[in-house]
Amino acid sequence: MITDNLRGVVPPVCTPLTPDLDVDVASLTRLVDFLLDAGVHGLFVLGSTSEVAFLPDGHRQRVVETVAGHVAGQVPVLAGAIDMTTLRVLDHARAAEKAGADGIVATAPFYTRTHPAEIDRHFRLLADGLDLPIYAYDLPVSVHIKLPAELVLDLAADRVLAGLKDSSGDDGALRTILLRARELTGFSVLTGSELTVDSALHMGAHGVVPGLGNVDPHGYVRLYQHCLAGDWDAAAREQDRLVELFGLVDAGDPNRIGRGSSALGAFKAALYLRGVIDCPVTAPPQLPLTDNEISLVRDRLVAAGLG
Repeated sequence: MITDNLRGVVPPVCTPLTPDLDVDVASLTRLVDFLLDAGVHGLFVLGSTSEVAFLPDGHRQRVVETVAGHVAGQVPVLAGAIDMTTLRVLDHARAAEKAGADGIVATAPFYTRTHPAEIDRHFRLLADGLDLPIYAYDLPVSVHIKLPAELVLDLAADRVLAGLKDSSGDDGALRTILLRARELTGFSVLTGSELTVDSALHMGAHGVVPGLGNVDPHGYVRLYQHCLAGDWDAAAREQDRLVELFGLVDAGDPNRIGRGSSALGAFKAALYLRGVIDCPVTAPPQLPLTDNEISLVRDRLVAAGLG
């Protein structure tokens, strides 16, 4: 499926759950159809927005099998193999490969304290042990280390990495990678920021992995198309609308729940309100949004023309 640079809008797919906390397969396939109908260019399951850190192995496998089987080759399906160290990541990656994934997304090791040389070895061992392309996930807010630009570029030059999902928030480092990556073939750089897609694409990024793309995939596809056409004024207008919509992640009271619980709960509440999924429950120990907080999500949807 991935024969060239991965490009376009690649949403990190939410994982709908039943009230009993099983994977809601019917809602998941409905969400996949909603995203495909919007014209997205790929799907990323088992990332942060998918609540991968909260899901047991059986749930992870069911998600990949469900999505890869339902998509049936229409677009590439990337699967997160997110875990602390190399052997554990390899276990998840091999399971995802067997379940039908087209590519693997992995972070640097975490919990343990690792040197850049060990991070380099981590990705090289993954490449040696797998037949699928590997995409590095730069997520310092969760991994607590920033992937050095030189390390990423060296791995890309050696064909260890097929791409990078940059969720670091470091635009300077991103620009450095984009500048040097122009000399590379078969290497994709995707921004993980919902709020600066137009500027990232203007700098040369190949696409975006937007959590908010679950809620408004049509908006992100329009934004990407405007950028592709060089209509930067139209792109800015669409980006500004999406910035306002993104305010729904703050619906949860910070005195009551964490920001992660608020954001993931808001995405699921929005999908529930839009009739895409049956239940907005998030995995424990996250706390659910209250009725009043869900009303704030509804207000954001209405203001964005999605109500």
